[in-house]
Amino acid sequence: MSAAEITTKAAQMSLEENFVFVDEAAGSDETGQGTKSAPYKTPLAAVTTIASMPEEKQPTFKIQIKKTGDDEYAEITPSALKKAKKAHEIAAKKAKKQAEQAAKDHSENDAKLAEEQRKLEESKKIVLTEDSSLPQAKQIKIIDATNNRNTRVKVYGWVSSMRVQGRSMMFIILRDGTGYLQCVLTDRLCHTYDALTLTQESTVIIHGVIKEVPEGKNAPDGHELVADYWEVVGKAPGGDEAFASRFNSESDPSVLYHERHLVIRDETASSVLKVRSRVMRAFRDHFESVGYNEVTPPCMVQTQVEGGSTLFSFNYYGENAYLTQSSQLYLETCLPSLGAVYTLSESYRAEKSNTRRHLSEYTHCEAEVPFISFEDLLDCIENMIKDVVDRVWAEPATRAMIEKLNPGFKPFAEPFVRMRYENAIKWLNEHGIKREEDGKDFEFGDDIPEAPERKMTDAIGKPILLTHFPVPIKAFYMPPTKDDTRVTESVDLLMPGVGEIVGGSMRIWDYDTLLAAYKREGLDPAPYYWYLDQRKFGTCPHGGFGLGVERFLAWLTNRFTVRECCLYPRFVGRCQP
Repeated sequence: MSAAEITTKAAQMSLEENFVFVDEAAGSDETGQGTKSAPYKTPLAAVTTIASMPEEKQPTFKIQIKKTGDDEYAEITPSALKKAKKAHEIAAKKAKKQAEQAAKDHSENDAKLAEEQRKLEESKKIVLTEDSSLPQAKQIKIIDATNNRNTRVKVYGWVSSMRVQGRSMMFIILRDGTGYLQCVLTDRLCHTYDALTLTQESTVIIHGVIKEVPEGKNAPDGHELVADYWEVVGKAPGGDEAFASRFNSESDPSVLYHERHLVIRDETASSVLKVRSRVMRAFRDHFESVGYNEVTPPCMVQTQVEGGSTLFSFNYYGENAYLTQSSQLYLETCLPSLGAVYTLSESYRAEKSNTRRHLSEYTHCEAEVPFISFEDLLDCIENMIKDVVDRVWAEPATRAMIEKLNPGFKPFAEPFVRMRYENAIKWLNEHGIKREEDGKDFEFGDDIPEAPERKMTDAIGKPILLTHFPVPIKAFYMPPTKDDTRVTESVDLLMPGVGEIVGGSMRIWDYDTLLAAYKREGLDPAPYYWYLDQRKFGTCPHGGFGLGVERFLAWLTNRFTVRECCLYPRFVGRCQP
């Protein structure tokens, strides 16, 4: 308890028989009152209480103390009393000094606030006007700043960060979605009310000349905008509502997902989305280069592709309908009229897998190709991945973002590993990786779970085209191989650090074989009449695949979870914002 608290307490109590009691074993300086029933713990508390009394009363009070182990109170010894008084004097001096310092700080703070308020009031009198004698400012995007050096320009953007240097210089890092630009404000430009109250994420327009930064100085792209005029377009809140108060790098993921609309303004998050944009374009450019046509299948369907348990259902004008799990079946219908086709569209899976590689809604890159063999299909997948990586790597801006997000990344220099499912089972057993449910070796026919699959992929350290999965663990439309009817002409592409990013197969193209597959899976073929018709009216051998764009991006940009690789992730328990 502080001396002030003891003094206040002393004024509220009455001490019996002019004694102040101290019990070193059972007393308390915090809750004690100096009475026999509620003694203090230390002589210092007793001395402080007496010192708080009127001077004429102080000599009449004595301190009674019960030492630890004693049964009775006895008067305090002169030496102990002297020690306690000395401690009280030191504490009193310290308290006085602290009070004086607090009063001084309070006074200085008041003066500082008054001065700041005076400056704010004075700043309201400063009105900036654009100098009409200067060349007319050319409006540009930040990405075009290098090509407009030594030219008077105007740039709109958001205040990503800012720094005040002295009274007459201010640095603003401006962001407009195309890049970052350092802007320098000097003299009167720094003294306006808007300058003194500027907040992060406010929108502004700044006029000036773009110049190379002096040697030894750093700025984005090696230049800065030396401002001659500026305006605030929209001021963001400060104080408790400031942008920086909403989240930080240590925030819980649930907070980051809730604030996703603000998180994407962060340089890392926006870089991932920019790389995503380039990747989507690269996929389209790849398919264009190999002669595929893009189609846009429906997302509202009445058939399943990957199993009924993962369908999102809804009422479609009184009928049962679902959000599509895959556009594959529709792509197959396009082969006779369009040849090889692809789509970049959303797919939906209602599986309650709350892992770092699962989403309820994801971007699905799917393709179907007629008149190919299984080996051709594997080549198509490998060539597509390599070509897309090469395309984005060839763009300097995209490459710079990837290198920052995923240091050490390099495009592929070697062929992908091709491994049959049966050999993967042997690899797991040879390396002591057991089944989680019973701790036993894996057996042919087991569905290899994500964790063992990733252990194998990470250990091998190269992309793996894992092929020839058993018939029972694959979809109904995948055909068995001719040389071993136990397995299908199927493939998963596994990437180190992420796991499966592509699933593909040849498709059953014989009418009777497909009907038998429906029967085996317990599916009514009637709703699939349009799919069966493909096997009646000019069937052909064909195959295809589906790639999860977010998984591809998680691998490319070294993100921990696919949730960082889409604009607004949808997963179990999250459908906002």
